[in-house]
Amino acid sequence: MIPNVPFEVSIEYVQLLRQAVEEKESEFIRSSMDGVLPADITSVLEELEAEECKYVLQQLDMEVSAEILAELQEDLRKDFLSYFKDEELAAYLEEMDSDDAVDILNELSLEDREKVIAYIHSEEKISNILDLLRYDDDCAGGLMAKELIKVNYNWNVVQCIEEIRRQAENVEKVYTLYVVDDADKLMGKVSLKKIILASDHVRIKDLYDSEVVSVETYLKEEEVSQIMRKYDLEVVPVVNLRGTLVGRITIDDILDVITETVEEERQMMAGISEDVEEADSVWVLSRARLPWLVIGMGGGMLAAQFMGMFDSDISLVPALATFVPLITATGGNVGLQSSSLVLQSLANPSIFEDKLLKRLWKVLLVALMNGLVLSTCVFVINYFVGQAILLAVVVSVALFSVVLLASLLGTITPIVMDKLDLNPALASGPFITIANDLLGLGVYFSVAHLLFF
Repeated sequence: MIPNVPFEVSIEYVQLLRQAVEEKESEFIRSSMDGVLPADITSVLEELEAEECKYVLQQLDMEVSAEILAELQEDLRKDFLSYFKDEELAAYLEEMDSDDAVDILNELSLEDREKVIAYIHSEEKISNILDLLRYDDDCAGGLMAKELIKVNYNWNVVQCIEEIRRQAENVEKVYTLYVVDDADKLMGKVSLKKIILASDHVRIKDLYDSEVVSVETYLKEEEVSQIMRKYDLEVVPVVNLRGTLVGRITIDDILDVITETVEEERQMMAGISEDVEEADSVWVLSRARLPWLVIGMGGGMLAAQFMGMFDSDISLVPALATFVPLITATGGNVGLQSSSLVLQSLANPSIFEDKLLKRLWKVLLVALMNGLVLSTCVFVINYFVGQAILLAVVVSVALFSVVLLASLLGTITPIVMDKLDLNPALASGPFITIANDLLGLGVYFSVAHLLFF
């Protein structure tokens, strides 16, 4: 097989692999996966049972197996880990970067975690793992890896190259070299290009760049993501409160954070109250969906009761009821559009806060324009299909008002929730839909009552 060629998972191959596992045909497993990228092997293993996955991993190179284990979906990996002995799992962890090893250890109970760590032979690896376990998962300290190359600013190029060689086995990718003083405080960075082109006895202090973006260990992962996107960084060094270099965060870790954040917000906007996966049990999936469904049902019943207050108006002008879906659907759509745009802006709060008033003014102008276009269209259509002029005016005025108010509500609500340290994604989906339904009905029947009665 040609090395490093993307591998397409097929039903036929999965069936052959299952048969090979059942018949213990290790040679087929090794030969068929020779040259296949670990990420592609991971996709294959996600189609197998946990016990089958274990057998496949045991037939592969330890380093490759460790990378695959680190990339497995969390739900599958949790089931998978129970099939390993403590010493087997420890052997895989020794081949991983410290941050990946800690991610796996965090999926174990405290007792099992201690047993696995006891089987790790490398004292440096144990020290790195214990250091990372002190941090919360959602901060820079919990994201970072300890493996990096740092050089003293008093060293020369020869000493620097020797350090690179010494650390080459521990650091999978060398993005940049970090320059520290005698107390390990971060002073700057130096590129590999400068090191290669410089003369042997040139000192690092004459080569390094003191302008380096770093993050502190306590910084939340969302803020780290914003910093790396803002400065277009592939890797960012992590320092403690004393400025000591303690680790680095790479772009692949941040991509995971962004993916998780997007999935959580998407689920929140869809009215799913907790993070769930397709593989979760029926009870877990039901529990995640029910809260907002119940709230939505309550909102619908409240809207029905609200309409009941205008029974007398509807009995006198029955045609009013035919336009209720138009009013509520338009209000809901406008509110969702506005809240979705605000959620995107809140991803970069430093920019958003400086332009808050300007954004609100722009939202108002857009709402006025859209409301004018939609209400005019509705009036013209009602006029030509023979509806009463007064009814056409009522629907048009109500629709214009609903578009304006729903747009403002959809804009302001996420901002307020963000200021209250609540997830602004809650302002989208079911919440904004219920609020705009009630708002739309109130405006519509109020306008109708004023103009008709």
